[in-house]
Amino acid sequence: MTLAEFPASVHVRAPGKINVYLGVGGRHDDGYHALATVFQAVSLYEDVIATTADDFTLSVTGAAGPGDVPLDDRNLAMRAAKMLAAATGHDGGVHLELRKGVPVAGGMGGGSADAAAALVACDALWGTGLSSQRLHEFAARLGADVPFALHGGTAVGTGRGDQLNPALARGRLDWVLVTSEHGLSTPEIYARLDAHRAESGALADDPPLSLDVPIPVLQALRAGDPHSLAASMFNDLEVPALLERPALDDVINEGLHAGALSGIVSGSGPTIAFLCETPESAQYVQAELQDAGRTALHVHGPVPGARIIS
Repeated sequence: MTLAEFPASVHVRAPGKINVYLGVGGRHDDGYHALATVFQAVSLYEDVIATTADDFTLSVTGAAGPGDVPLDDRNLAMRAAKMLAAATGHDGGVHLELRKGVPVAGGMGGGSADAAAALVACDALWGTGLSSQRLHEFAARLGADVPFALHGGTAVGTGRGDQLNPALARGRLDWVLVTSEHGLSTPEIYARLDAHRAESGALADDPPLSLDVPIPVLQALRAGDPHSLAASMFNDLEVPALLERPALDDVINEGLHAGALSGIVSGSGPTIAFLCETPESAQYVQAELQDAGRTALHVHGPVPGARIIS
């Protein structure tokens, strides 16, 4: 492909995620905790439009404004673009327009979705032609959730969460997400978990550095049974998130009262994910929560990972 044949811009869409299960072990020397998690990509998206430019710039539109999202190298999408340019010898820049659809600092991996989308968009824009494995390696260097945003679907994550294996999952799952106006800091929630464990003696020994997802979670996904899955959903970060923001417990109780099968904090919070039996029951739970003054979204999963739209 000649330079004239390269596209002037590339539009990539990547999904947010929920953690159906999240077990947190000890902290490795690199500062990351050992994880065993089940990710599911859901129908709430980040859109990234990459346009040829001389320098690296970033703009944000959508659910969040520039005041909520960094526009410099603190932004994962910006770091993804610069990393790809440095590794492939690309001597130009890119303008990234982020159209936010995933709650900021909501525990749903919106920033990770931006980074995954930026990798795919810049690879296509610059014609670098990287393999899926190479893009995965870049994604893993950017953060534990970025590789999953590339792949989507339903997957088991171990290690830091970046060692992915597709999960055998049947059918569609319907979720109602209750978002919060103010986010929570993922590093602070992990730190609070460590402090809580130390203070409470919740783990008599050091937390393990290797974890597995419990078999009942995987069996429920394989059967496509929302009732069984509801009984096995779990998140180790829920306790520190509720300690940080006790009002989230009221949200969980409201959703269960409205008919959700189960409700948990998504990732590091503060988004609450309610699993529902059917699309119709999810619509009812959403309406009940909205009547109670909550911001509630009906989404479904699994959906594909980062992909080129145009």
